[in-house]
Amino acid sequence: MTKREVDSEPDKAEAEHSGTLAVTGETDTAPATASEGKGESALPTVSGAGAGEWNNLLVRQIAQVSAGNALAGTNEARKRTRGGLAVMAGIAPSDVIEDMAAAQLLAAHLAAMECYQRAAVPDQPFEAWRESLSQANRLSRTFATLMEAVNRHRGKSGQQTVRVEHVTVNEGGQAVVGAVERPGGRG
Repeated sequence: MTKREVDSEPDKAEAEHSGTLAVTGETDTAPATASEGKGESALPTVSGAGAGEWNNLLVRQIAQVSAGNALAGTNEARKRTRGGLAVMAGIAPSDVIEDMAAAQLLAAHLAAMECYQRAAVPDQPFEAWRESLSQANRLSRTFATLMEAVNRHRGKSGQQTVRVEHVTVNEGGQAVVGAVERPGGRG
C-alpha cells in the first residue's frame, strides 16, 4: 500500500481508496487494519468514545464518505474530508451509538445532496430526473429519521405541550388539570 501525506495543517485526514489514511502534520500513518497498528495514531478524535481503534475506523469511514468521488490525494478530497470531520465535531457525539448515527447522518446528507445535484443536470431524460429526486427524497427522510433517533437518544424527544384555552365547569362539576391516576394504577 502506498502512503500519501496530506498538507501540513494539523488534524486533517484523507482517505485513500487503498484503505491507508495519512494524517497531516505528522509522519505517522494510521494503519489500514487494527493488526498493523501498535500504538496511538495521530488521527483527530471525533468519537464520543475517545481515541482508539473505533475512532480510527470512524475517521476512515468519514474520510471515505466525505471525499466521495474526488480523486484521492487531491486538494478537493482533503477539503471534503476536513468538511466531514467538521460536521462530526459539530454533532459532537457522546458515545458509540451517537458516533454511528452521526456518521450515518453525514453519509445520508452527502448522498441526498448528490442526488439533488444529479436532478439539476439540464437536458436529462425525465426518468433520470424523477429517479434522482425520488432517491433524494428517501435519503432526506432517512436523515430526518436519524435526527429524531439521535435526539431521542440524547433525551431531547420533543415533549408535547398542551395549552388549554378555555375550560367551563358547571355547578357541581369538577375539573382537574394534570396527571390523574385511578386507584390500582390505571390512568
